[in-house]
Amino acid sequence: MTERRLRADARDNRERLLEVAAAAFAREGTQTSLKAIARAAGVGIGTLYRRFPTREALVEAVYRNEVDRLCAAAPELLGQCPPAGALRAWMERFVDFMAAKEGMADTLRAVLLSEVDRLHTRDRLRQAIGTLLDAGAAAGAVRADLAPNDVLLALGGITMIAGAEQQRKLASRLIDLLLGGVLTSVHSGPR
Repeated sequence: MTERRLRADARDNRERLLEVAAAAFAREGTQTSLKAIARAAGVGIGTLYRRFPTREALVEAVYRNEVDRLCAAAPELLGQCPPAGALRAWMERFVDFMAAKEGMADTLRAVLLSEVDRLHTRDRLRQAIGTLLDAGAAAGAVRADLAPNDVLLALGGITMIAGAEQQRKLASRLIDLLLGGVLTSVHSGPR
């Protein structure tokens, strides 16, 4: 769906709604109160429904926005940190993304994701991690023989094992283990 250009205040409202809804869905699932989301975003329920006419439309928009943010983070992180640090930071964001997605899983399965959507999302995520791996390999920080899909699958496994919020520290420890196999020996020392 292409959205017409929004006024700055309408765009800000939309972004706040998406941010608040993402946090609420991750915390409470998609059955959380839409009135509470609107209130937390500082807008009226009418504003929420004008932007997202159904709960499913809001879930879909949140999901797509989170995928966009995660994919855009790869080059942004490379501009802020060395490649090994950017890769680790992106992996942490990926785990957070997957935890948020878990809160939306039932609704996403029911209304959103066709096989084409899932493949497109995976391709975008592979491209993002590929950007980080390529930059790391060029800098000598990451092994050059890695396939982005393999690293993405390993990250997916971490999120399955440590998906619950109380397991977040475990996810970080598992990311450290994964990085032990991804980084070159020169860059795999203590962080």
